[in-house]
Amino acid sequence: MVPLLHVGQPTYEMPFASPTVRPRVRRSVIVALWAVKIESVSKVSTIRKLGVVARVAGQQAGRSRTLRALLGAARTTASSLGRVIHQLWLEVVGLLFLTLAAFGGIALAREYAKFESGHTSAGRVAVAICFTAVFAWFGLSSFWRVRRKSQRS
Repeated sequence: MVPLLHVGQPTYEMPFASPTVRPRVRRSVIVALWAVKIESVSKVSTIRKLGVVARVAGQQAGRSRTLRALLGAARTTASSLGRVIHQLWLEVVGLLFLTLAAFGGIALAREYAKFESGHTSAGRVAVAICFTAVFAWFGLSSFWRVRRKSQRS
């Protein structure tokens, strides 16, 4: 015999808003206990289910020498590729900063010429100097980081 369980609460329907009409009561449905368990399993999130599947697959993969070798090769390749991409990123960003510093240097020369002729203030020259110095520092430090990282490897 399958144990039975009542699911839900009785709901009331009011066909009219009149106080003389009595509401009809719909009773709850009787469902087998195993059906309720199936409903509760379906409420588990898809992400959690995928996590369980991935964990079991990882445990099974650990038992296979071929799969372990492939995973090790993939991990080593990804690590090496990540280092190269990071080095490239530092070089590209360094070049970008040095280019901005060069534009700042051109603006500094133009502002200094205006300052000497009396057409601009010393503040604009100071801003151009700060801009050029900061971006030159960012660019050079980026290339220094690339060099330091390549010497460590």
